[in-house]
Amino acid sequence: MIQRVLIIGGYGNFGSFISKVLAQESDIQVIVAGRSLNKAQQFISELDAKNAPEAVALDISLDINGALNTIKPNIVIHTSGPFQEQGYDVAQACINNSLHYIDLADGRSFVEGIESLNEIAQAHNVLVVSGASSVPCLTSALVDYYKDQFKSLESIDYGITTAQRTARGLATTSAILGYTGKAFKTLINGHQAIIYGWQGLRVRKYAKVGWRLLGNCDVPDLVLFPKRYPELKTIRFYAGLEIPFIHCTLWGLSWLVRIGLINRLDKFAPLLLRISFLFDWLGTSNSAFHMVLSGKDEEGANKSITFELTAKSGDGPYIPCMPAILITKKLVSGEIGAHGAYPCIGFISRNEYLNALSKLDIAWEEN
Repeated sequence: MIQRVLIIGGYGNFGSFISKVLAQESDIQVIVAGRSLNKAQQFISELDAKNAPEAVALDISLDINGALNTIKPNIVIHTSGPFQEQGYDVAQACINNSLHYIDLADGRSFVEGIESLNEIAQAHNVLVVSGASSVPCLTSALVDYYKDQFKSLESIDYGITTAQRTARGLATTSAILGYTGKAFKTLINGHQAIIYGWQGLRVRKYAKVGWRLLGNCDVPDLVLFPKRYPELKTIRFYAGLEIPFIHCTLWGLSWLVRIGLINRLDKFAPLLLRISFLFDWLGTSNSAFHMVLSGKDEEGANKSITFELTAKSGDGPYIPCMPAILITKKLVSGEIGAHGAYPCIGFISRNEYLNALSKLDIAWEEN
């Protein structure tokens, strides 16, 4: 039976890729939703789909329950961030309408808090998954894959460096600026330590993209991983921008937030995003991810494993789209029978994730 999959933000940066991939499935009918019906209609008019796609106007701040009752999807994929400022209205509406729900949230509190809906989701026999993105889905899949190669896994040091010439939207920009200069906690040497967004300036040389600057980044992993991997003593996650001048400018602005001269930067997101495009000519379309896992081997000696992924041709933004695609396919095929509300950990394996990336200009290595 054909399953109707509603993609909120279905013509946006992430949603458009998800829509294109799922439209190729013979047992899925894609429904592209957004605030602009004209944009949705234009998008589906050019969509190569196995089943006739639909376009709908949808504003999640209005009557989402009524909209879902009218559209009648089977699965809802929510891509319209930033999630840091949202509640669980969309997820709750999906539960009320007995629909499976998946979102691409990367907000720490949002993803962790999704479990508050677990009991009601189980009662309605639906699956609610938050954080179907690079973090915590890909990152936890990597840790799950490599942790058995250690007698004790003690430290994870990892991060993402983005490409300048790649698709980037207002929601992602707002999410990053929302924690820039703000205090948050991470596990360091066995204790919860306070660090600040976009500070902790460091440099790393990636095998295929060269030297990149990195800074502290707040992600769901920082609160989820200590519970999932209790042997861990340190978790450090970083993010970076390709052009050093832009990265350092944001680092400088983070200090203005930290000392209180500016309350928060996300209100300047539209302006800063427009300015950032002026520097595209200085950058490339190459981004990268690294993870260094450290601990002890069976003999008690120090052991380290490094995983590094490189995305070229502007394919980096497609990486966080894969969990929603894979989980949707599993729900449609009946491979997932779980009900309840969970962060996106344990649903996709490392090999499943990487295999899904194999058709893109993405490569990885480990040592």
